[in-house]
Amino acid sequence: MRENKGIYIMNIVIIGSGNVAAVLGRKLLKAGHEIIQIYGRNAAAASELAYEWNTESTNYTSLITKTGDVYLIAIADSAIGALAGDLRLNGKIVAHTAAAVPMEILKAATEHYGVFYPLQSMRKEQDRLPELMIYTEGADAYTKNILDQLAASITGSPVHTADLDKRSKLHVAAVFASNFTNYLFDLAESFCKKEGIAFQELLPLVQNTVKRLDHESPAGMQTGPAIRKDLDTIRRHQELLKAYSEHLAVYNFLTDALMKHSVPEKYRM
Repeated sequence: MRENKGIYIMNIVIIGSGNVAAVLGRKLLKAGHEIIQIYGRNAAAASELAYEWNTESTNYTSLITKTGDVYLIAIADSAIGALAGDLRLNGKIVAHTAAAVPMEILKAATEHYGVFYPLQSMRKEQDRLPELMIYTEGADAYTKNILDQLAASITGSPVHTADLDKRSKLHVAAVFASNFTNYLFDLAESFCKKEGIAFQELLPLVQNTVKRLDHESPAGMQTGPAIRKDLDTIRRHQELLKAYSEHLAVYNFLTDALMKHSVPEKYRM
């Protein structure tokens, strides 16, 4: 590690070659860190990222370099334990990026183990690097401090501490806020395509909804026929969706849920 303008420049080894590995690697390089190696079971994917980052790659755990400062494991949750058992990185900082995996799974790899969890939906094909909210945990103060510094160098948001319980709850909330909403966008887009409507016509509505979340509670923003219990409009929508079984099932489920949903008193009209 070396200091440059108040930032510790670190030698990073990325373990993994998927979406999270790719985005984190690009963010780290942009912040001035050195990626000295990438490991991936998929040799072609690892080699492609190594070429992009002008570094070396390997698909053998035995060839992972011992000269890194921080080793970030961004692989499938189910594979972390087995990989950690193959690593011998005493004295090095090793952290995984998973929400629902305890940091202690890395005990076999090093005494300086931890978590570096980026709360964000990431795809390696993204043109723009997304803003990250990063949560860290460390087995000791030294590990936590280094991971916090590394996180601060690639995010404009505060770095938070989160144990397994908090990360797991954040992950559940993120599924509602991102995965489920994107599924609804997918349904809306497929309906629009079949009905000759440009999905882009809905973007001002979507963008306005998201922007309002900066200063409003979702509970106070809910509109639509279900919350108003407008049965005539609901029946017309159901008629339009008769040819779309998946869409209709989701529409009926969410409409029923919204009609039963308890809106806080202060938001009731």
